[in-house]
Amino acid sequence: MSLFDLSGKKAFVTGASRGIGQAIAVAFADAGADVALVARSADGLAETAERVTAVGREAHVITADVTSQEEVDAAARSAIGKLGYVDIVVNNAGGSMSRPMLDTTVKELEASFHFNVSVPFELSRLAVPHMLAVGSGSILNIGSVAGRNANRGGLTHSLTKAALAQLTKLMASELAPRIRVNAVLPGAIETAALKGWLDTKGASARDEMVRNTPMRRNGVPEDVAPAVLYLVSPAASWVTGKLVEVDGGALSDVLPSQLPDLDAPA
Repeated sequence: MSLFDLSGKKAFVTGASRGIGQAIAVAFADAGADVALVARSADGLAETAERVTAVGREAHVITADVTSQEEVDAAARSAIGKLGYVDIVVNNAGGSMSRPMLDTTVKELEASFHFNVSVPFELSRLAVPHMLAVGSGSILNIGSVAGRNANRGGLTHSLTKAALAQLTKLMASELAPRIRVNAVLPGAIETAALKGWLDTKGASARDEMVRNTPMRRNGVPEDVAPAVLYLVSPAASWVTGKLVEVDGGALSDVLPSQLPDLDAPA
């Protein structure tokens, strides 16, 4: 288990107020790391902080909207100031609402790109000099299996998560050997957002997702956290530039698009 020991490590986790980000922060604390927790929800961050401190680790709460450049800069400075140094950065915050291509605006596309690609890039860029100062570091991006697929109706999310996957590989190439960069690509994880969406679709939607998943269930945030822990730990000291899918073995989108074919012009 010493290969997965994070004792003495200082981690910075975005989107840490709930779901996957919260599960990652708690897993890091269980492994011995102190954690700077970043999100917009003060209430959610307080819950995560309580779980981190319950196992004897430091939890530093930073309330920030990382879609704002000014708040990104301030959050990074605050994290370094509170932790003293940083070994691990997890770019978990992200997301987008996809619509059919012909209904999608450039503004919506650029907003998704900013949240899913530019924010992880900037937080990593700000953290790298501090990692180099302590000799090494690990950056972990939370992508999505949506980035490997081309499913109807998922343009902005799929496109920007695919870009994040390529960013991961490019950063890994440039920052090696001192800093490792990897990504975890979750599949259908029942976060509050997915649960809310499924509640609007009825039981048949969840049943279809489960049927199309070889492991015969949807994932939970705690399924993702161990993969992240592995990739930032000494156990993965020779692993960089990799995209690790945590999706229950699904070969494609587990809920096929319901978009009809386009009508032929009159």
